[in-house]
Amino acid sequence: MSKFKRYWLGPVCPEVTEIQTRSSGGAFTTRNMVTVAFLAALSAMLQSMGGILPGIGFLISPFATAPIILGSVLSAGSGIIAYLLTILLLLFIQPSELIVFPFTTGLLALGLGISLVLLKSRLTVLLIGSISLFVGILFLLYVFRFPVLGPTVSSAFSLSVTTLLLGFCLLYCWVWVEMSKWIIRKLSKVI
Repeated sequence: MSKFKRYWLGPVCPEVTEIQTRSSGGAFTTRNMVTVAFLAALSAMLQSMGGILPGIGFLISPFATAPIILGSVLSAGSGIIAYLLTILLLLFIQPSELIVFPFTTGLLALGLGISLVLLKSRLTVLLIGSISLFVGILFLLYVFRFPVLGPTVSSAFSLSVTTLLLGFCLLYCWVWVEMSKWIIRKLSKVI
C-alpha cells in the first residue's frame, strides 16, 4: 500500500478502540458519568471564552471541540450527553454562544468523535466531520439568517461563498482530525 493510500485509508487512531475497551466495563459507569460531566463543563467554559474575553477568547473558543470529541471516543452516547450538557451549561453561562455551539463546534465534535469510533479511516472521518460542520454553518447562515461568517457575508445563497465554506470546512476538519489523533494518543497512555 502506498503512503498516500495508507495515510488516507488507514486507521486514524487505533488507540480509540483501546480507550473504548477500558471505559466500557460496568465498574466504570460512575467514572464515565463524572468524566462526561467534566468534559461538558470544560467545553462550555472554552466555548464561552469568546464572550468573556473578547479578542483572545475567540482564539480559545474553538478548543471547545476537543472535550466533546473525547466524550464521543468513550462512547457515542457519552459524546451526545456531553454535547447536550454543554448546550445546557451555555444557556446559563453564555447564552450568546448558544446558537453557535450546537451548529458549529459541537456538531463538528460529534461528527468527528463518532466517526473516529465507527469508521476509523482518516478519509471517512474527515468527510463526516467536515460535512457536519458545513451543514451546521449553512443552516445558521441560510435558515436562521445568523451572520456566523460576519456581517460582510450576505444571508442570501451564494455558490462562491458555499464553495469557499466547503473548502474551509475540509481544511479545518483535517486540522482537528490530526489534533484529535495527537490528544487521544497522549491520553491513552494516561488512562
